[in-house]
Amino acid sequence: MANLKDIKRKIKSVNNTKKTTRAMKLVSTAKLKRAEEAAKRSREYANKINEMLSEIASKINQFKVGGTTSKFFEPVQSPKVVDIVFVTADKGLCGGFNIQTIKRVSSLIDEYKEMGCKVRLKAVGRKGIDFFNFKGMELYSKDIGVSSAPTYEKAQEIIQKTIEDFSDAQCDKIILVHNGYKNMITQELHQIDLAPVDISDIKTENLESMMEIESENDEKVLDELIKKYFEYNMYYALIDSLAAEHSARMQAMENATKNASEKVKELTVQYNKARQESITTELIEIISGMESLK
Repeated sequence: MANLKDIKRKIKSVNNTKKTTRAMKLVSTAKLKRAEEAAKRSREYANKINEMLSEIASKINQFKVGGTTSKFFEPVQSPKVVDIVFVTADKGLCGGFNIQTIKRVSSLIDEYKEMGCKVRLKAVGRKGIDFFNFKGMELYSKDIGVSSAPTYEKAQEIIQKTIEDFSDAQCDKIILVHNGYKNMITQELHQIDLAPVDISDIKTENLESMMEIESENDEKVLDELIKKYFEYNMYYALIDSLAAEHSARMQAMENATKNASEKVKELTVQYNKARQESITTELIEIISGMESLK
């Protein structure tokens, strides 16, 4: 017969867990609203920067003999060193949010190693760092505490060294991986080839109506825009990842709360059955005792 005290203790424990998961869901819901708005604004700005970069580079290629000389637009057929910058959360309890990014990064590592490339990992977020440290893989940079409170200045710091390495030919390709926000119930994994920049992959609008850039300034404008392109795409990845994290945690905590409610129901039924068995046993003992006295 089940111990009534043990069952009662389990019910209390599950109810406490249920209160915690419900509170975490409410917190994530409140944070999601703010992060969602920030992600939408950042997405619009990032798209405009990408479009403008494409337009300027296309104009330079169109009106200059030999096109732009920027290394950031030179295609690389067989990269030797690939930098993978990836974003995960600093905290867990958000379902499969982090593991999706980790799986994609692991897949990229295998893919480029088969091609004979050296892969350098640059991690943002404690969960990704902990995973690859456990696997014994070298991380060329680690940033903790950024993904939970991203700022443009932090994004600049994270991506700056990678830009310098690419400019100095220390790496041949830069890939950015993060799990992004699609809607309240869906996250979408993003893999962006930051460098070299493929102009054909960036949509342009009203190219012919764009004002021609003076030849003595066009490279300077392009260099400045390239810097903004990297910085803001990094910043957007952090903002987008944060919104997706809150969305994933909200769903995970909602599911955990539902599971806790179901478990409480099961334990309550079990408790009632055990109590009935206990009462029945006591009645039988009383009746048997009375019969023995006759």
